[in-house]
Amino acid sequence: MDETLFDFRRFSSRKITVRGHLHPIEVGMREVRMQNGGTTVLYDTTGPYSVEGFKPDIAKGLPRLREAWHPAGREFHTQMWYAKQGMITPEMEYVAIRENMGRCENNKITPQIVRDDIAAGRAIIPCNRRHPEAEPMIIGNRYLVKINANIGNSKLGSGIDEEVEKALWSVRWGADTVMDLSTGENIHAIREVILRNTPVPIGTVPLYQALEKAGGKAENLTWELYYQTLVEQCEQGVDYFTIHAGILQKHLPAALGRTTGIVSRGGSVMAKWMKLNNEENFLYTHFDEICQLLARYDVAFSLGDGLRPGSIADANDAAQFGELDVLGELARKAWKYDVQVMIEGPGHVPMDKIAENMTRQVKACDGAPFYTLGPLVTDIGAGYDHVTAAIGGAMIGWLGTSMLCYVTTKEHLSLPNRDDVREGVVTFKIAAHAADLAKGHPGAAELDLQMSRARYDFRWADQFNLSFDPDRARKFHHEMIPNRDADHCSMCGPDFCAMKITKSIG
Repeated sequence: MDETLFDFRRFSSRKITVRGHLHPIEVGMREVRMQNGGTTVLYDTTGPYSVEGFKPDIAKGLPRLREAWHPAGREFHTQMWYAKQGMITPEMEYVAIRENMGRCENNKITPQIVRDDIAAGRAIIPCNRRHPEAEPMIIGNRYLVKINANIGNSKLGSGIDEEVEKALWSVRWGADTVMDLSTGENIHAIREVILRNTPVPIGTVPLYQALEKAGGKAENLTWELYYQTLVEQCEQGVDYFTIHAGILQKHLPAALGRTTGIVSRGGSVMAKWMKLNNEENFLYTHFDEICQLLARYDVAFSLGDGLRPGSIADANDAAQFGELDVLGELARKAWKYDVQVMIEGPGHVPMDKIAENMTRQVKACDGAPFYTLGPLVTDIGAGYDHVTAAIGGAMIGWLGTSMLCYVTTKEHLSLPNRDDVREGVVTFKIAAHAADLAKGHPGAAELDLQMSRARYDFRWADQFNLSFDPDRARKFHHEMIPNRDADHCSMCGPDFCAMKITKSIG
């Protein structure tokens, strides 16, 4: 692997750790050294990769961080079970420390707050006991808005090396979770290498691998084949599953009458299976068995929106909201088994209909975390759908969505490459941060204030290092002004800089 993927030395930063008080844990963060002598602590998803001197070894994998927290032989329960018993786990303390980033003491996220939110189903910590390499993180509307990066091959391209590189590249630029959506060859092998080398939770859509085992034909799918795939992925270490259990036979007439029909891959496969067999969705009828399995590993549900709208014309229709009501029913059932749950959401939604999505989700699903794809606010952004989706993502994040699924420039068009992943991740980090600012998350405004002060002081290195993509910011500035101490940029020049003129006024 190219070790420069995680070379942070040029960013004037270092990896630091903060010790826990309740458990013997060390929480990793990134500290940036400022030109004015101060320091800023940033949330960091890169795990050991940004530790000076760490040498990646893909064959060996990452250190098994959480293995020592849960010694072999000890009875194992889910995070929700522990929370309901009033217990604070190492994972709960870890995410509380991480969310605070060493600031905003008066608004601190405490381990007790985390425990209460997990117990109530308002937040989740995806952490399969078989994926100890992953650092704990929390998804919930009280916390930083998180982003997921989708990767995965198809029968038309990409292999193990490319997908592993994309996974690590996603983490390099700030992805909080990664979903492996591979539908081509070597699905198991790709996932295994990603799990052993990725310090963030990994999600999948198990139906994709089950369908691949069925020769790509929905009519060959069976509950037994699907369940075997779930067991395989639980054992491997997948942290959360997208399971399309909410799409039912009664929803199909409305869905098939849409402008763009069913655009979810999993939703369309289950719809076809129901139509061919004239039976109810086996993911719905066997939901209790799925809950029992996931509870044994602490794998979280990401209850899939198989009927999300794929066009503005289909937004907020009867099919979408009919499925949402079923997802709320399934969330409440999963909680009885102490299984953590988040709910997936749209899709393509115009700006004037976004708020209704959030309101309906909170009511139907009793406040379970919402995880949305965008939403894309227009259908005509081909080649720029990372922008159409980020606009909607920032809005719905402000309104309460807990995690945004990134969209790349190639959405609707092609399989994204490494550069597309970078563009998508950074764009959605900006959208998530904008949402954090709007909802008043502790610490979010401070970063913007530090950036503004650095701009007024012409501290260029600090401006670069506080941005989500320091490489690009540095490159753009140095293209015309290589002087690192310049008191102007190339847009205004030395005589028309408003800040410089303001300072001269006295």
